[in-house]
Amino acid sequence: MDVIDARRLDTLTGRARRLATPGTRRLLGIAGAPGAGKSTLAARLLERLGALAVLVPMDGFHLANAELDRLGRAARKGAPDTFDAPGYVHLLARLRAAEPGVTVYAPAFDRALEEPVAGSVPVPPDVPLVVTEGNYLLHDDPVWAPVRPLLDEVWYVEGDDGPRVRRLVERHVRYGKGRAEAEAWVRDSDEANARLVARGRARADLVVRIG
Repeated sequence: MDVIDARRLDTLTGRARRLATPGTRRLLGIAGAPGAGKSTLAARLLERLGALAVLVPMDGFHLANAELDRLGRAARKGAPDTFDAPGYVHLLARLRAAEPGVTVYAPAFDRALEEPVAGSVPVPPDVPLVVTEGNYLLHDDPVWAPVRPLLDEVWYVEGDDGPRVRRLVERHVRYGKGRAEAEAWVRDSDEANARLVARGRARADLVVRIG
């Protein structure tokens, strides 16, 4: 498996651009642990690809907070069973099909609200590349396993755990948690999910190393 430094953005953009063939629809997945830098890499690619690509985040399929409360899973938000995985699979299948004349609307995730927001991301039928990023694109659980065959390529983003954990803590603080609460959440929830995500690394096509 190839490993490439994330700073080689021209090389990564070129690889993504080769997938973006007009007249076809391809899907590029960007996977990795919480805080690894998936969203940052995806955003930089989209800036360079322009009208050739649309970003559809897996996080749009978080279950709503009220539903997590009802299921007793709110304290584990971010774990695999706190997402609508079948809904995500169904959307990816629709995006691959790219029905002529039909714009597909995908959900996004509002970090300020900590809630998914339906119909936020329009994907016109003539856009050749959909980039989707999230934790569980390579997860082998039966509910998540159908994701991988729907993606033409998956890149796995990884870096040193120390900076990644610090970024996670700062993110939680920025969106309203106290520092002690943020540190506990990262230790008890995010890092458990990170260990699960790491099991899928070998199923990626490319590893992108964050310095």
